[in-house]
Amino acid sequence: MDYLLHLVRRHKAGEAAGIHSVCSAHPLVIEAAMELALRRGVPVLVEATSNQVNQDGGYTGMTPAAFRDFVHGIADRVGLARAAVLLGGDHLGPNAWQAEPADAAMARAEVLIDQYVAAGFRKIHLDCSMSCGGDPVPLADAVVAARAARLCAVAERAWRVAGGEAPVYVVGTEVPVPGGAHEDLDTLSVTTPQAAAATITAHRQAFAQAGLDGAWPRVVGLVVQPGVEFDHHKVIDYRPERAVALSRFIEAEPTLVYEAHSTDYQTQAALEALVRDHFAILKVGPGLTFALRETLWALADIEHEMLGPERGSDFKNTVLTTMQAEPEYWRKYYHDPARARFDQQFSLSDRIRYYWPHPAIQAAQERLLANLEREAPPLTLLSQYLPAQYEAVREGRLRNAPAELLKEGVARVLRHYMDACAAGAARKELETC
Repeated sequence: MDYLLHLVRRHKAGEAAGIHSVCSAHPLVIEAAMELALRRGVPVLVEATSNQVNQDGGYTGMTPAAFRDFVHGIADRVGLARAAVLLGGDHLGPNAWQAEPADAAMARAEVLIDQYVAAGFRKIHLDCSMSCGGDPVPLADAVVAARAARLCAVAERAWRVAGGEAPVYVVGTEVPVPGGAHEDLDTLSVTTPQAAAATITAHRQAFAQAGLDGAWPRVVGLVVQPGVEFDHHKVIDYRPERAVALSRFIEAEPTLVYEAHSTDYQTQAALEALVRDHFAILKVGPGLTFALRETLWALADIEHEMLGPERGSDFKNTVLTTMQAEPEYWRKYYHDPARARFDQQFSLSDRIRYYWPHPAIQAAQERLLANLEREAPPLTLLSQYLPAQYEAVREGRLRNAPAELLKEGVARVLRHYMDACAAGAARKELETC
């Protein structure tokens, strides 16, 4: 992953350069990200999580090789060179098998890592922070690091067999858990420099003890908590003044930057500040599918106004009925029965994203899009329900077609990330003019 190694060197040279990571398996989200990357002439980083994609299929039903082929297929359709597609694995470790004894869970994690690297994933987040069956809670730093080093050794062996660019690694984890907080949040503690130092020291020692000194310079990222998070209906915004000590700490590490998780819903100004403060890798996932859901909901409202309930797709009702009948992906998260239907639709945790591949929902979505493809939404309804897309259509930047309207909903979020990651380079260029 030479691109990320070069990015870190640029950042360490004083350029506030960054990259955003698209953590989604939704084809329209990935397509929107690739089209934007193609227009701007930059690579796109797409990541899969251990629960989403693994040797058993994960909740997407895809193995690492199948996910690679899925992503490459979208790149081919868009016209983006496969070399411009960077593949990463997020929270790779025993996460999906925490209920099993540690030995069994780690054996499964070794298979997971081997398959990810063999499939061409070259950005690997080694995360063994979770306790498995029989483990104490929480795990000691030394145990977490030793398990991460064990998995790194597997990755290094898999890379030597597969060939190509050497993997780069990210270590550490954030609190709360990935994907947004499960409960309402009011405050959030920023990782202390002491805790960050302990994580680095433990991993550096574990790598050395495992004979992985050659891999350590390719550990490019440390996951910490910069003080950003979201729960069901609130966003905790980045406050640079609270992370000053943490930001300064990493400046002494010549090959490391921070990776910030749960940056969804942050403002562009906050994203720019994160990159400036050495959080050079910004992860975004639910925020993208939330934007997709917003646009789908707006299109369903437009269809209802145009065609009425008799001729329409019944899209919204199909989605919510399916979620009610199959509650496994939201039941643990939405605890108030009186507002469950509201949270299913509008929670920032966006548990609805797990339901988009459902056959009944896919069929209803196809009817919705086909209806609006046959009869384009009038400008009056675009203005009412999708004002940003209305402006783009009026200015000739966007075609009034449902798939394009959907992708633009996602692209509006992605542009915030791309602009934030490029803002430092733009400022540096202006300063030299």
